[in-house]
Amino acid sequence: MRVLAIDQGTTNTKAVLVDDQGRVLASASAALTTDYPRPGWAEQSAMSIWTSVRDVIGQIVRSEGVPDAIGIANQRETLVVWDAGTAQPICPALIWQCRRTAESCAALIAAGHDAEVVAATGLGINPLFPASKLAWVFAHVPQARALHEQGMLRAGTVDTWLLWCLTAGASFATDHSNASRMQLFDTRNLQFSAGLGRIFGVPTDCLPTPHASDSEFGETAAGVTDLPAGVPVLAMMGDSHAALYGHGVRAPGQVKATYGTGSSLMTLTPTRVNSAHGLSGTIAWSTAAGPVYALEGNITVSAQAASFMAGLMGVADPAALSALAQTVPDTGGVCFVPALAGLGAPHWDDAARGLLAGMTLSTTRAHVARATFEAIAQQVADVFDAMGRDVGQPPERIRADGGASGNPFLMQLQADMLGCPVQTADIAEIGALGVAAMAFGNLGVDMPLPAPAQTYSPRLSADIRASRRTAWQQAIQRAGFTP
Repeated sequence: MRVLAIDQGTTNTKAVLVDDQGRVLASASAALTTDYPRPGWAEQSAMSIWTSVRDVIGQIVRSEGVPDAIGIANQRETLVVWDAGTAQPICPALIWQCRRTAESCAALIAAGHDAEVVAATGLGINPLFPASKLAWVFAHVPQARALHEQGMLRAGTVDTWLLWCLTAGASFATDHSNASRMQLFDTRNLQFSAGLGRIFGVPTDCLPTPHASDSEFGETAAGVTDLPAGVPVLAMMGDSHAALYGHGVRAPGQVKATYGTGSSLMTLTPTRVNSAHGLSGTIAWSTAAGPVYALEGNITVSAQAASFMAGLMGVADPAALSALAQTVPDTGGVCFVPALAGLGAPHWDDAARGLLAGMTLSTTRAHVARATFEAIAQQVADVFDAMGRDVGQPPERIRADGGASGNPFLMQLQADMLGCPVQTADIAEIGALGVAAMAFGNLGVDMPLPAPAQTYSPRLSADIRASRRTAWQQAIQRAGFTP
């Protein structure tokens, strides 16, 4: 048996064909671009997202034939809004990184709504989540209200959009993991909440039907891709949730860290936790047995910091920047805070701006390069520490995935900054394997998952680690965040 796992991310879309032994039989990829039309705005073409999915499906089917089922893992908190009659988006997809609703979110917090929203969703009011984005669409895209009055408006995250397209509009649904990130979903009763909609000023009757992550979401329609009609979609999860599942984490104590454009750290909790330290309570996944809860911290700019700095310094790419960074033993006192789209968890400061500090006449490009990679590790350490405070003890280890987890230099820096082991997988497509395993479970097959391939143990002394963490926290404050 074979499952086609679609891993739709911010920078690219992948299709991975997986067999019931967890072996990757084939893969295909298509790049995507993000537009930044104004400071703080970030958006993508929803049609380009769909076209990229059609492309990678076609590559796999033409070379490997038709799979038995489909699983979807997707970039989260990205909002797609479309016309059910034409199946056309009515505006660009407002991606998770977009901060255009920062002022409206601040106003809702000032009006005293944050506690009520956190109680229902586990999420503090923030532009990251789609609720305020949907309010922006209703305020700025006239077509939205007209379509809603006609009952033709559809809004959802990327999983919902892809399912709609794959089924030619026959299925309008989402899973509980994606729904839990919309900030309009009550994660205790597992329903979209009209009360939350009133807080944000949006209707909830244009949102998809939520289901368990291992549901039968629909079947492919004829003619929309190279797949024939009738291939079932048997699993959907947000990409970070799928990665946690793909690592085989099934109990509290370990943290999954994804190193991509941004970073997501997630750890399982016995029940839903309302964080007191800047994190989010969320649903990791759900099955017929019910939801599995997690704590999560989202970093807005993570591995993207290396791409940004490589371009700024005229270095070929992040790999070359990493090589340059390793020519010096430390940063020489230089600290880079990549608050290039504000600061995410655990600080949540939309007004923060990127900062390069600590330079002297002896500073070289190599020191700046090293400071960039240390910044990625420091941001992860901030979330890791917050998780420890929320659950009452430090997590045991980190399971790392995402493109930048393949950089041994960064992973060693990360272990040094955390003071605990960092384990990486030998397979880059860990999120795709996770959603494939979920789909196989729906078929009654227990697909094996890969064991960690590499373990990085900390080398820094506790005193040096504490000194570097203190210097980082001071730089964070200078970037605009006030504890």
